[in-house]
Amino acid sequence: MSARPAPRPDVRLDDGGMEPVTCGSCAARVEVRKSSWDQTSIQWHADALGACLERRASQQGTGPNGAAFVGCSALHLAIREAAVRGELPVQSGEPLPVNPEGNAP
Repeated sequence: MSARPAPRPDVRLDDGGMEPVTCGSCAARVEVRKSSWDQTSIQWHADALGACLERRASQQGTGPNGAAFVGCSALHLAIREAAVRGELPVQSGEPLPVNPEGNAP
């Protein structure tokens, strides 16, 4: 019987940690990391959970993921704006993508 390999260390935050972002609508403050323009990690704290208007107004669905919150549009906008302004680093280093109509994602 062979020995189990040692678990790999978690290095996901070594190239850039989470940064605070505040929602412009309700002032909920969360910790955010943008790995790319398409991938965002958000850490909600208890005070932010209570402050978020969209989260409080959301309806829980049924099934195993029924309590999952899809997201807050106002916070999404605040995160995007922070990244565009350079206040929230995008770890991939990719430039801001622009679609053919000239609107940023």
